[in-house]
Amino acid sequence: MQSLKIIALLMEYPNEELWEAADELRAAVAQDAPRVTPFAEQLFAAPLIDKQAEWCELFDRGRATSLLLFEHVHAESRDRGQAMVDLMAQYEKAGLQLDSRELPDWLPLYLEYLSIQPEQDARQGLNDVAPILALLGGRLKQRQSPYSQLFDALLAIAGSQYRSDSVASQVTKEARDDTPQALDAIWEEEQVKFIDDQGCSTDASPQQQHQRRFSDNVTPQYLDISAGGPK
Repeated sequence: MQSLKIIALLMEYPNEELWEAADELRAAVAQDAPRVTPFAEQLFAAPLIDKQAEWCELFDRGRATSLLLFEHVHAESRDRGQAMVDLMAQYEKAGLQLDSRELPDWLPLYLEYLSIQPEQDARQGLNDVAPILALLGGRLKQRQSPYSQLFDALLAIAGSQYRSDSVASQVTKEARDDTPQALDAIWEEEQVKFIDDQGCSTDASPQQQHQRRFSDNVTPQYLDISAGGPK
């Protein structure tokens, strides 16, 4: 499904290559992914540097809007490692070669993988992560980001009942983890850990220290993907 490849490109960090191919991508959007035409037009109408800053604000601050899928399912649990291995095996079976720096649960990469699958399998792959797509879309909509349009487009392609609006009540109850206060709290915990490592001993393992780092700070409310659908 070419539309998934197009949406994956639009979701990635904006770079000069993307801007140089703007006219070509606009044409591809009009032909294969018309649902995201308003997003594409708005994206390329702005200076590249502004869109790069916006992307970093959205996807590089905190965990709530991370584009790493397993962040919203397994968080720091040991199951995440096995899930990564299983997904890598799927990619390799499909002939998709990963760069050594890429994590297999990176959403744009997952969309690229689905784009080369038979249409029925691609739709099923989207439905497998539909609750996460809705959650991310809802959080982005709360932040008044046009990127939410990409997530609703994916849910529409999947034929899912989920939409970003379907998790609105959950999202409004969440504590934001990208505020200056939340980020400062995490930074302060890192400083305490650094002093501990330099000046005194600690019995906590690195994993326990990482969990403690987030336990008293703003933590996203992860969606239970075992739910049968939107309430």
